[in-house]
Amino acid sequence: MNNEDKLKEIFSSSLGIKLDDIKENLKYHSIPQWDSIAHMTLVAAIDDAFGTMLDTDDVINLSSFDKAKEILKKYGVDF
Repeated sequence: MNNEDKLKEIFSSSLGIKLDDIKENLKYHSIPQWDSIAHMTLVAAIDDAFGTMLDTDDVINLSSFDKAKEILKKYGVDF
C-alpha cells in the first residue's frame, strides 16, 4: 500500500466515509462527517500511521485531502 492509499484509508475510517468519496478536493466541512471532533480523530490517526506529530499550525491548516498530503510532505512523507 502506498502512502496515498494509506492516507485515503485514514480519511475513510476517521470520517466514516467510503474510499470512493475521497477525492483531492475533499474539504473540511464539505461533508457533515468532517466536523471538529472528526478532525481531531483524523489528525491523531495521521500522526499514528505516519509517525508524525503535526504542529498546531498544520492541524489548523489541514483543510482538505490535498492539503493533508502537502503537510505530510513537510514531515518527509512521500506521495
